[in-house]
Amino acid sequence: MKLLLRACVIISSFLCQAATADIFWLWRENQLPGGETNWQYVANTSSSILILALSFTAIKLFLSRRQVNRYNSELEKIREQLENRVEERTSNLNEANKLLQSTNIALAEEIKEHLNTTNQLRGSEAYITDILRSMPLMLIGLDDQNRITQWNRQAENISGIDAKHALGNNLWECYQEIPLTQQNVDRSRNDRKAVSLKYSQREQYHFNILVYPLHNQLETGVVILIDNVTEQVNNNNLLIQRDKMSSMGEMAAVMAHDINLPLSASLKDLQVVRQALAEQSPDPIELNELLENALISGQQATSIVENLIAFSTGGGEEKKATNIIETIENSLELANTLLSNPSGLRFKDISVTQQHADNLPEILCQTTEIQQVFLSLLRHACYALGAIDDADHTPRINISTINEGHGITVRIYHNGVAINEKEQQYIFEPFANQGPNRHHYPSDSRLSFTHFIVVDQHQGNIAVTSNEREGTTFHLQLPAAN
Repeated sequence: MKLLLRACVIISSFLCQAATADIFWLWRENQLPGGETNWQYVANTSSSILILALSFTAIKLFLSRRQVNRYNSELEKIREQLENRVEERTSNLNEANKLLQSTNIALAEEIKEHLNTTNQLRGSEAYITDILRSMPLMLIGLDDQNRITQWNRQAENISGIDAKHALGNNLWECYQEIPLTQQNVDRSRNDRKAVSLKYSQREQYHFNILVYPLHNQLETGVVILIDNVTEQVNNNNLLIQRDKMSSMGEMAAVMAHDINLPLSASLKDLQVVRQALAEQSPDPIELNELLENALISGQQATSIVENLIAFSTGGGEEKKATNIIETIENSLELANTLLSNPSGLRFKDISVTQQHADNLPEILCQTTEIQQVFLSLLRHACYALGAIDDADHTPRINISTINEGHGITVRIYHNGVAINEKEQQYIFEPFANQGPNRHHYPSDSRLSFTHFIVVDQHQGNIAVTSNEREGTTFHLQLPAAN
C-alpha cells in the first residue's frame, strides 16, 4: 500500500513538471536520446506505472484475500463455537426441561400423596374424635391451667353443660358438682402417674374415676375418665346379697340345730320349774337357778338369731375405717355360733390360734362384707377339717396378720384336706361347677364371691397355697385406710 502511494506521488510530480514546461510535449514527435519518441516514452512509462499499479493492486488483493480468508476462518471458528454453545445450551435446556418435567411429575405425585395423607389424617382425626365423643365414660381433658380441652357427649349428658360452653373454661368454675378435687389432679400432674379414685353417695350413684397425665405434650395436661358404675354396683350388691342368702340356706340346718339346743334346754328348765311350782313347798333357790339357766339359753338363742339377721341383711353400707382384729373376732364368734360340718365336727371344737402384728393400720371396708369373707373362708376350713377321718387328728386353724405398710396381709391356715392343683385353678372362679370341670370341683366349695368382695369391692387380693404336707393357707391382702 505504501509503495502504491509513493508511485502515485511520483507520477503526479512528473505530470506537474511536464505541465509547467509544455503541456503538449507528450504529443510532439521529438526524439529522445535513446531513439524513442516522447509518445513512446510516455507509453512505456505509463505501462510500467500501470503494471506496477496492477502489481501493487494484485498484491493488495492477495493480502486482502488472505486477510479475508483469515477473518472468514476466524468467523467460521466463532460460528462453530457459537453453534457448539447453542447445541450445549440447547442440550442443557432439554435436560433442564426433562428434569423440570420429572420434578413436576414427582411434585404432583408428592402433592397427591400429601393430599391422600391429609385426607387420611382428617379421617383418622374424625374417627378418633367420634370415638372420644361416643365413649360411654365421661371424658374430660385439662391443660396445665386446668382449662377444659376435651368435653365429650357423656360429659354433656351427665353435667348438662354443652361442649361449647365448657371448652376453655376452668373445670371447677364450669362444673362445680364434679366428684373430684383439684388436689387429685395436681397430684397426678406433679407425680406424673395415674390416680385411681372411687366416689359414691349411698343409694344414689357410684363413680370410678381415673386421672392420668399426658407425657408427650409441651404443656402438662391431664385426662379425666369418670365411669358411672351405679348400676353395676347395685347389681353386684344384689349378687352379694344372693350369695349371703345362699350361705344362709347352707347353714339353715346348722342354725336350726344351734337354736334348738338352747331352746330345748330352756324348755326343759321351764318344765321343771312348772313341776316344782305344782308342789306344795318348792325350793326357791333351785327355782332361781332353773330360771337363770332358761334365761341364759334364751339369750343364747337370741344372740344366734340376731347375728344371723345382721349377716343376712348387712351390706351396701358406706365404707369406713375398721379395725381388722375386731372384724376377725366378730367373724370367729359368728362361726362358733353357726358353723358345723355334716361329719359332726363343730367349729367350736376346732383349735383356733391367732397371731397379730403390733400397730396394725385400719382398713377402709364395708364391715359386713369383710365378715362374710372371713366366714366363708372359715366355713371352707371347717369342711376341709371335717373331711379327715382320723381319731388322732387335731383340727387346727391359725389366723395371723402382718403389717405391710401400704396394707394388711391376713393368713388363714388349716390342717384339713388339701386343695389339689385343679381345684386351686377354679376355686375363685364363678360357676366352677359348670363346664368340663364340674365333676372336679364342687360348687359348695368355690369362693367366687369372696374373690369379688376382696378384689373388686375393696381393691385387695386373695390367693391360696395348699398341699398335703403343709396344709392349706388363704392369703388375703387389704389396702390400708390411708
